[in-house]
Amino acid sequence: MIGIDVGGANLKIVDEKGVSIHYCPLFEGAPLRELLALHREHGNDTAYVVMSGELVDCFESKQEGISFIVDAVKEVFPSAVFYGTDGRFHAGAVPALAAANWLASADYLRSQYPGGIFVDFGSTTADIVPLTDFDSLLGLTDLKRLQKGYLIYTGVLRTSIPTLLHSVSLAGVKTPLSTEFFSQSADAHLVLGHIPEGLYSCDTPDKGPKTRVASLRRLARTVCADLDEIGGEGAMEIARAFWKVQGDIITEGIRAVREKTGADTVLTAGIGAPLIAPLSGGVDLSRLCGPAADALPAFAVREVAQRTPGL
Repeated sequence: MIGIDVGGANLKIVDEKGVSIHYCPLFEGAPLRELLALHREHGNDTAYVVMSGELVDCFESKQEGISFIVDAVKEVFPSAVFYGTDGRFHAGAVPALAAANWLASADYLRSQYPGGIFVDFGSTTADIVPLTDFDSLLGLTDLKRLQKGYLIYTGVLRTSIPTLLHSVSLAGVKTPLSTEFFSQSADAHLVLGHIPEGLYSCDTPDKGPKTRVASLRRLARTVCADLDEIGGEGAMEIARAFWKVQGDIITEGIRAVREKTGADTVLTAGIGAPLIAPLSGGVDLSRLCGPAADALPAFAVREVAQRTPGL
């Protein structure tokens, strides 16, 4: 039995052997079928699947993306079933499959933490999901979640620095940032020590190295400078300022959802869980799920399937 989460940039898989996270950018024609087949060879035959990769812009519509992902998975796992935003499993490419991965996590957690709020801070986005009324979550699209504050489009790795940080103080001088894609959140979190080089799993903006020095150089470019112009401390100030803004946006989002829904305990997952847990007074779900917390939707859909009659 295998749980699969097909995102736009990452493929996450949980099975009896553990957790696997593959960088798999669908927008660059990543070998989704070949990566899935690696796990078929492990002896898995029953697959339960969630997705969010249908949104990537190589597809003309979400439905085209859903169909592509379903076809790819079924080529490797013919009996695969897919969890939808209606809280049900489906055999085919129905519209409800679009971006249902967050709901699978909520479905898994709701019985254990009925008054909680689930925060999945991943490579690309932050999901903020109240567990206080599961039925109210059914049918929510990403558009509706953005409108409700349940989805914040910023992540640990793939957020362009100037989308959040518009200016920074360098040696006491207010300095605007260029809006070019010179640097991303992974660079900031790497130099701040929030992630090791091994967790910088996505491509770099300049296709260069994933090292501390290279990340400092990319951060300097956001103010149209070489690293020797502003020094390492200047580049670090850009990283610190970015994380301050990013952390504030997410914690304010959590506060607003808690206030609106009455949720209490904050449960954090994703590669950014150790960053958000202390800011929000939350519990890092790695204590409950171990390494699966970094791939919670894949873990959760497998667990939900096991307790669903008839599957």
